[in-house]
Amino acid sequence: MTEVDHLSKAAQAALLLPDDQRIERISGARWIGYTRAQDILTKLDDLLAYPHQPRMPNLLLYGATGNGKTMIINRFIRRHPTSDNPGGDAVVVPVLAVQAPPLPSESRLYDAILEALFAPYKARENVSKKQFQVLRLLRAVNTRMLVIDEIHHILVGPTNQQRIVMNAVKYLSNDLQIPLVGVGTLEAVRAIQADPQLASRFHRAELALWRMGREYRKLLASFERMLPLKRPSKLAREPVATKLLAMTEGTIGELSTLLKTAAIYAVRTGVERIDEPVLAGLEWAPPSARHTPSFGHV
Repeated sequence: MTEVDHLSKAAQAALLLPDDQRIERISGARWIGYTRAQDILTKLDDLLAYPHQPRMPNLLLYGATGNGKTMIINRFIRRHPTSDNPGGDAVVVPVLAVQAPPLPSESRLYDAILEALFAPYKARENVSKKQFQVLRLLRAVNTRMLVIDEIHHILVGPTNQQRIVMNAVKYLSNDLQIPLVGVGTLEAVRAIQADPQLASRFHRAELALWRMGREYRKLLASFERMLPLKRPSKLAREPVATKLLAMTEGTIGELSTLLKTAAIYAVRTGVERIDEPVLAGLEWAPPSARHTPSFGHV
């Protein structure tokens, strides 16, 4: 094995860059199509192709914060992008993704949809008028799926407001005959389970925390192939694999950030690999340790 055989072709090419440009490349976003992510993308493709009917199937994608939910949705949207549709009257937006308002509010939900469509609106407009505008525009741009990220925001407020907003969401789905995809935390699952009607409409797909095993080691190996370091890190082997799992507490977002931080440190120090001394040299605290600030003596 040569010195660069541990890297992908793109990462090998990046080794030729000056260190500052290589660090910039390390800091960029990257997609790793691990098995569970591909399974969920297939579920989303199936939903998008589902024939129109009065009661459409919906999906709730849930998991811990930072465990890759939004990245999967963004990947899906890139696979089904907006089209300029030069021969038609309007652009085509097959998948529209919005972020739920921080509090359960039907009016703010419509605002989020209108903003995502770059449509002018009046914030104080009557809710029924906003609803009519949303329905008209979603039909005009031929939207076939509505994704609501951070859906737990509208499912953990006052019960009466939850029902109003979720009834509005169900109405959009029924009227347009399109599937809904909710993206959120375990709180969203609990709220939906409390409403039998909602529970019957949403199939659930969990992004579980990572555990030590074959899939996790494959993930580490995939990261290593993408990080342009001159020496092999052997991330999938012990003791580094277990150390990384403990430092990130099983979330892929934390793992990605940690590996980028460690790779940049390795470039700047000339070590050119990620090993235990590199990880020990980072000022890194696992997610659970960041919730409670610790103040030392001055």
